[in-house]
Order: sequence, then structure tokens, then C-alpha cells
Amino acid sequence: MGRQGGNNESSISFAAVLAGLFFVVALYCATDPFKHSAIADFPDFETYYVELPSWSEIPTERDSDNLLQKSKIMFKDEVQGPESVAFDPQGRGPYTGVADGRVLFWTGQSWTDFAYTSSNRSEICDPKPSILSYSKNEHICGRPLGLRFDKKTGYLYIADAYFGLMKVGPEGGLATSVSTEAEGVPFKFTNDLDLDDEGNVYFTDTSTKYSRRNFLQVVFSAENTGRVLKYNAATGETTVLVRDVYFPNGLSLTKDGSFFVFCEGGKGRLRKYWLKGEKAGTTENFALLPGFPDNIRTNDKGDFWVAIHSRHSTLASLEAEYPRLRKFLLKLPISAKLQFLLHIGGRPHAVVVKYSAEGKLLQILEDSQGKVVRAVSEVEEKDGKLWIGSVLMSFVAVYDLH
Repeated sequence: MGRQGGNNESSISFAAVLAGLFFVVALYCATDPFKHSAIADFPDFETYYVELPSWSEIPTERDSDNLLQKSKIMFKDEVQGPESVAFDPQGRGPYTGVADGRVLFWTGQSWTDFAYTSSNRSEICDPKPSILSYSKNEHICGRPLGLRFDKKTGYLYIADAYFGLMKVGPEGGLATSVSTEAEGVPFKFTNDLDLDDEGNVYFTDTSTKYSRRNFLQVVFSAENTGRVLKYNAATGETTVLVRDVYFPNGLSLTKDGSFFVFCEGGKGRLRKYWLKGEKAGTTENFALLPGFPDNIRTNDKGDFWVAIHSRHSTLASLEAEYPRLRKFLLKLPISAKLQFLLHIGGRPHAVVVKYSAEGKLLQILEDSQGKVVRAVSEVEEKDGKLWIGSVLMSFVAVYDLH
């Protein structure tokens, strides 16, 4: 009897300690007294519900051979954060935008400056030892993301995260502004683009609330202020084609120009926007992805290569369904970088997938351990090789498809 009473008292004491700890943690998260959380600098930060696909709908295919580990690492420490990789109409290149605001060109022997997006360059835009060191001055130095050449004119179009849609002639130099707002709302996070045969530009603005240097806050909040837009080359007018999108990023036209596909990063899917035919001006789902996408590029056969920055995870699914839980966890004294690592499953690892023009999964390549290719932002196919860039890496990876 006495032992049972002691056990009851111990159970009550343990429960009381747990309750006390929970109260302290809850109070800490409610007040964030030391401002150590991932959202401490964002007093108006809110989290939103996201309807993710069910687990039964998500592709389960994996690359058990981890073929991306066979990639060749090129230009190590010569290019910092190469988001997009492009080749000009003559096949020269690659060209890539880097973290200090320049667009570089590979001559075949060395990298040379080709273009830049900011006229306000100074020593604060000089190369730095760490990619993360650039973020505080990105809005001054510029941050070129998506790159596309107009095959007819040779002009390079640039989606600069801060300066909007820009272009520069075949000789390079300072890019000129093409478009900076739509419907009176300035672009906050211009991300990627593609051109049709008439020179019209289709592009994405990831958020009207957060800039690129706060992209983690876009991910964490799951806000859907993103837009897909069109710049009309003949009239100079910019119109909104799709609104209320969860982290739109990569965009690519199909080979015949009948539609384009764009990545909805916050939902882990591809969506199609019809440009021609009876469905012109309408959207529909194109494919569900095994993870959360970045850029998308069309190859010569009309297939789409999609860069996946992380696979779906149990934690990401829970946080999508329960935004209050997500906000609670974000108020813990854990850095944004660590929160992001937890969100993507614990460690960076590259996944690349190829879809047909009909939305069928054709191929998957990955480095699940992140041994060689730890992250991927874009995949450009040229002459039987995949050129792989990433905003988080200081090199370009090249994978031989043969």
C-alpha cells in the first residue's frame, strides 16, 4: 500500500514537472524574450495552412544507385552560388549569375565578367569567402537568378531578385530594366523566366512580402502572394497571369510553345498554363513531385528537367497541416538555418527529375547522401550532359547522361 502510494506520488510529481516544463517552453515561445528564434526579426510573421498532396499520391521512385555522385565538379571556388546556367544562341558558355551580382561567361579557358544588374557597385560587392556573406548587400549589388537568351536577338534576359526583369545585349555590360511592377505592385522576389518566339517574357515573382534574402521566411510562412507574369515585348506592358501562388519559382515553355510549366514550390508540384488552343489562359495541375522544386528547364526533346531542393518529409507535412505548430517550433531558440535543415529532412541532398511533355515521370537522379552534389537549383541539358547549378554551392556539377 505504501509502495503504491509512493508510486502515485512519483507519477504525480513527474507529471507536474512535465507540465511545468511545457508551460515554460510555451511561455518562452509566446514571448521570445532573447530574440533567438528564426522569426525574431519579423514581428508581423504569420504561418498559413498548405494543402499538400497525400502520401499515396507522391512519387516514390528513387535512384538507388545515387547516380549524381558520378557528377564531375567543375569550377570549384570560381563561381559562388550559380543559380542558373545558360548557353547563348551560338552555343557558347556557360553563363551564370553569381552571389555578388555579376553574370559570368566561361570563354573556354576562364571566367570573365559579362554583365551586372546594379549600377551601384562598390567594394561591398567584391567576392567574399562565404556565399552567405552576400545576403546583407544583395539589394545593393543585385542578385541575378533566372537567365534566358532571346535566340533571335542574342539579348540575355535576367530575372534579378531585387531589380526585376532586365536585359543586356550580346556584348554584355550593365543590364537595363524591362519591368519592375505589375498592377501597381512592385516585384519583391523576381525569380525565373522564359521567352516565346515573339520575344514575350513569362516570369515569376515569388513573393510580394519577402525579398530573396528572406526566402526562408517565405518557406516557413507558406504565404501565397506569389505571381506568374507576362511581359509583352510589343507593348511593354506587364500583366499578371496567375496569382496567389505558393512560392512560384522555375518556369519553362514547352517545345511547341503551346503552354508553359511553372514550379509551385510551396506545394511540391508543377502547374501548366495554356498559351494556345481552347484552354488558352487557363491553368491545370501538370505533375506532383517527390519533393519541393526550384527551377525547371526544357531539353531539345521537349522533356522537362526539374531541380528538387528537398524531398517531402514527415515534419514538413505536419507543419503544412498545422500552421500553429509550425509557428510554435519557429519561436524556439533555433536558428533559421537549422530550422531549414530540419524542414528538408536533416541534410542537404540533390534530387533531379525529368518529366515528359505529358507530365509523365521519366527519370530520377539523386545524391541522397549529399556526398558530391549537396544541393541543386537548376539543371540545363546540353550535348548529352546535365549542367547543375545551385545558389548554395561554389561550383557547377556536370553529369554525363551517356
